[in-house]
Amino acid sequence: MLTIIVIGAGINGVVAAIALKERGYNVTIIDPGPVPHPLAASSDISKAVRSCYGADEDYTEMAERSVARWREWNNLFGVKLYHEVGAMFLRQQTMKPGDFEYETFHLLKARRHRVERMTPERLRERFPAWNSERFRDGVFDAEGGYAESGRTVSELLQRARSLGIEMREGASLRGLDQSGSGDIKGVILRDGSRMRADMVVAATGAWTPYLFPFTKLFFRATGHPIFHLRPNDVYLFAPERFPMFGADITTTGYYGFPVGREGVVKIGIHGPGREMSPDSAERVVTAEQEQDLRAFLSWAFPALADAPVVYTRICLYCDTHDGNFWIAADPDRPGLFITAGDSGHGFKFAPILGELIADAVERKQNPLLAKFRWRPEVRPGEAQEAARFVPKG
Repeated sequence: MLTIIVIGAGINGVVAAIALKERGYNVTIIDPGPVPHPLAASSDISKAVRSCYGADEDYTEMAERSVARWREWNNLFGVKLYHEVGAMFLRQQTMKPGDFEYETFHLLKARRHRVERMTPERLRERFPAWNSERFRDGVFDAEGGYAESGRTVSELLQRARSLGIEMREGASLRGLDQSGSGDIKGVILRDGSRMRADMVVAATGAWTPYLFPFTKLFFRATGHPIFHLRPNDVYLFAPERFPMFGADITTTGYYGFPVGREGVVKIGIHGPGREMSPDSAERVVTAEQEQDLRAFLSWAFPALADAPVVYTRICLYCDTHDGNFWIAADPDRPGLFITAGDSGHGFKFAPILGELIADAVERKQNPLLAKFRWRPEVRPGEAQEAARFVPKG
């Protein structure tokens, strides 16, 4: 039985480990721990589940398959991890061809989603927390919502243990153990001990360019502010009146979620972010970022403008130059596979990512792996994920 070490117990690592174990491999996960790691992007309370990807049919189809599997996971785990409250993306101007919302609406309609084009009148009627004087057009997709991310990782880690996957917490990586020809023999831990393996899967998120410096050529770790606010009027922000949203997201970057079990509204910015190490002392939300949030809330959701911020954090992305994932074998280090580069939009695909990573390890044919191939030739700024805000100029 071949042995595989998975580095990282975040969402990519745990789904990869489960899929590989189910295919008959002997799998060990190592993580500096504890797990779930409190600094990992996947340890927050919620992540968007949306099929809204503009005109990108690959990600739209992946999201559709993921939604179906999220429903199955709710039954499998006996816990409601996925909340299908809908996903809504609105604009301040009328939608036109080329706009993220326009392309989303027409693609989802063609794929027979339960989509609705939002008007100011309909917005006032169904979603009263929104300022219908500012948001003029957009799309509501009933087949979307959010996943409780930290809870999902915890459930998956329990499943991994139940399958016999060994979990090594407190295991910090020093480097790869390689033969003279460059083949991977395993890993070297911070304490100098070695763990042997036939293959190594690096699922290290924003730590990737720091743990593996050669990947700085094509990965960049960026930090993005997250705010948890406690609304004064919970009624307005309940899921039936306040779905997962993007508020003119390609212009403002702001997205968020309804009140969940924690009693807070979560709002983040899906934008360029600040480059930083995950362990940086600068990994804090700044006063300027909170001021910008208050200014946004004052015109977007006036009832939330004075809501207290009860918690902030910086969510770290591992960005690629084109916004696409990176799930591939390292051609220069046989036996090493890297799954990273989620670029801030990967968690929703958790139910299908494990199989995709396992296919890469087994060198199986999968059309998506061409999109997520090893591609150092891609230059910065060649493309981006359709919903991401990039400042002009």
